Amino acid sequence: MAASIIKLFIVIFLLSTNSKAEDNNIKQYSGDEGVLSIMYHRFDENKYPSTNIRMEFFLKHVQLINSLNYEFIHPNEFKKKFDIPKKQKKILLTIDDGFQSFYEVAWPFLKKNEIPFILFISTEPVGNKGYMTWDQIKEIEKESFTVIGHHSHTHEYLIKKSNEEFINDIETANSIFKNKLGYVPDLFSYPFGEYSEFMRNYISNNFTFAFGQHSGVIDVNKEEFQLPRFPINEKYGEIERFTSIIKTYPLEYKHLLPKEKKLKKIDNPPVFSVEFFENQKNIKHISCYSNEGNKWEKSNTKFANNTLNIEFREAFLPRRGRVNCSLNDDGKWRWFGAQFIIDQN
Repeated sequence: MAASIIKLFIVIFLLSTNSKAEDNNIKQYSGDEGVLSIMYHRFDENKYPSTNIRMEFFLKHVQLINSLNYEFIHPNEFKKKFDIPKKQKKILLTIDDGFQSFYEVAWPFLKKNEIPFILFISTEPVGNKGYMTWDQIKEIEKESFTVIGHHSHTHEYLIKKSNEEFINDIETANSIFKNKLGYVPDLFSYPFGEYSEFMRNYISNNFTFAFGQHSGVIDVNKEEFQLPRFPINEKYGEIERFTSIIKTYPLEYKHLLPKEKKLKKIDNPPVFSVEFFENQKNIKHISCYSNEGNKWEKSNTKFANNTLNIEFREAFLPRRGRVNCSLNDDGKWRWFGAQFIIDQN
């Protein structure tokens, strides 16, 4: 026990003094066309509509992306060229959890067409009913257009665990990845897209990039350890809505506060502000919606000195609080989102 406590204190000290999660991007308006990341889970498992997509709709999604001349970006190119503004928007395909239905239904199509993607794996469920085996994961991993990502060990609500339990979960997965694949993946996906500032800081010192589940488009000014993705399922996979998503562009900003995304009673509702760049066009036309009080309504916003402030009407209710902001920038719809996890303590 004493050794564990000492270990945790050392980790906390390192996080407070050497966090790569601190804003270190170029922090100037780039005009980046962005990388739009889309996230899928299950395929043709219709009894799980919140995490499932029907393959017929997935094929329509790919067809639409191709018809718009958007390219799927290879995860390694995404990592290598993250700091370079994109002249044309790219699509980053991600698959979470490693369900057997992905392997049986979607994988043959992706393999045949060599569509690049990240497969985020939680190590504990591997080989269990409904999940891929390590042999199947290795089969995918050996292809040049695929990358395996880290999705924790248990895939539990890690934000509800103690800091030590969170670290142990990640380190357990590290050991298993090292044993099964020979390395620890350097891309991370937060289970349920949930993270506290402690979790983000820890991940920033041990991974290259990390993805959440808040909506938005990645640009060079987005912070590398809380990258947005659009979750796609049966409800949000209908072609009309998918079309509006896939045509979205980045809404760049300098800073977004609060940094802490886990809200306690004393901090709920949060003091929310977003600082934009001086040379951004049409920025005062921004429109935001938020779900405080568990009601989606247009946010009460104020704009001054390139900074947007939202005065929330009431506290967010468990489990999640969300803010989505969009802007019609001379015909291009720009978007960013933020997600908070509500702690009732």
